[in-house]
Amino acid sequence: MVEQATYNYKVVRQFAIMAIVWAIVGMAVGVFIAAQLAWPALNFDTPWLTFSRLRPLHTNAVIFAFGGCALFATSYYVVQRTCHTRLFAEKLANFTFWGWQLVIVLAAITLPLGITQSKEYAELEWPIDILIAVVWVSYAVVFFGTIAKRTVKHIYVANWFYGAFIITIAMLHIFNNASVPVSALKSYSAYAGVQDAMIQWWYGHNAVGFFLTAGFLGMMYYFVPKQAGRPVYSYRLSIVHFWALIFTYIWAGPHHLHYTALPDWTQTLGMVMSLILLAPSWGGMINGIMTLSGAWEKLRTDPVLRFLIVSISFYGMSTFEGPMMAIKTVNALSHYTDWTIGHVHSGALGWVALVSMGSLYYLIPRLFGRELYSLKLVELHFWVATIGVVLYISSMWVSGIMQGLMWRATNSDGTLTYSFVESVQAMHPFYVTRTIGGAFFLLGAIVMAYNVWRTVAGAQAVDAKIPEPQLVHAH
Repeated sequence: MVEQATYNYKVVRQFAIMAIVWAIVGMAVGVFIAAQLAWPALNFDTPWLTFSRLRPLHTNAVIFAFGGCALFATSYYVVQRTCHTRLFAEKLANFTFWGWQLVIVLAAITLPLGITQSKEYAELEWPIDILIAVVWVSYAVVFFGTIAKRTVKHIYVANWFYGAFIITIAMLHIFNNASVPVSALKSYSAYAGVQDAMIQWWYGHNAVGFFLTAGFLGMMYYFVPKQAGRPVYSYRLSIVHFWALIFTYIWAGPHHLHYTALPDWTQTLGMVMSLILLAPSWGGMINGIMTLSGAWEKLRTDPVLRFLIVSISFYGMSTFEGPMMAIKTVNALSHYTDWTIGHVHSGALGWVALVSMGSLYYLIPRLFGRELYSLKLVELHFWVATIGVVLYISSMWVSGIMQGLMWRATNSDGTLTYSFVESVQAMHPFYVTRTIGGAFFLLGAIVMAYNVWRTVAGAQAVDAKIPEPQLVHAH
């Protein structure tokens, strides 16, 4: 049992560092294509630099490369710490790291070349999809194997969220990417027409619901209490939050298809489930923020805690806005406009990125046995990132609502008041503002990378000791 005396932090360190690297890559592409929308000449008439090819590269890089690496790192850390045991199947855990990096590199090659299935968040072609499935099943084996060999009876709630995210993403990925290959790099979806759209948005919205929500709630339930030095506000509420969220989220996909060929009842079901979703989402947000009860003064002095708490506030805001935009009458104005882009980024930058960065700031000193190089730089990162998010989403809200109103405006004779080109022209100042906001957020990520580099340079990697086994009830 001697070699079992420490946790396996090696794979956690690898994923944690790569999360920061991919954050900069993905956000840099995002800023570049945002600038293209303001100044179209920036595509330099080069096919692989066009918005249409780089946009899926941006979404895949920030969601699956940055977000994915952050989820792997934190879940591998949390499951070991809360189960008091070393990772199960360590060679397999190692494979998940290298396999996931290979997926990301293949995406970075194929997407700019225009090799794509043309499905939102599922653009990658069939050979890469198979590799993703193999890596993901390996991840599930490592994660659930670790839970199976735990030395404490209780399974902490963060692991419930990570577990639900792992199982659901496997199911979504495999079903949505069912396709008929016609060559080494081309395939056609196994579904057609309305069915294809329905399966795609069942996948697409639950990529948001499970990859970008449940997984990161696992982070919230572990790192917020840890950084605050307080227990979770209500453990019972966290369990209710879990079951209510996973039962409801899976039904919300059709709200992406309002006013399409999808049957009316399906659209209405998606809308109703989206509205119900407000309750568990806000229950979770309140639980996260109220964990600070009796420790609010820590927000003044602890910039890492500020990242985590502000991210939960953005979670609350995004999960109010989402159900509201799912209402058919609101959707009639918001759909296909920049309002949707604003909503996505209030979740992606405000919630996902900030909670990941806060969690990584907590993790990295513990993985390398060093104090953070500079808390002042964390403070700087926090303010630069927050200003960036606010500039980004407020410009997209204004731009989106303006677009929706211009597109539906009619003259007394029933003709359209504005041409499409006039609406594009009106959006220009907001596109410039968005680019500035994105550049601020990217700058924050670069500050973080420098801070982390100075923290870990020359540091000796450390693996913490595992407590003696004891089968007890934690609660």
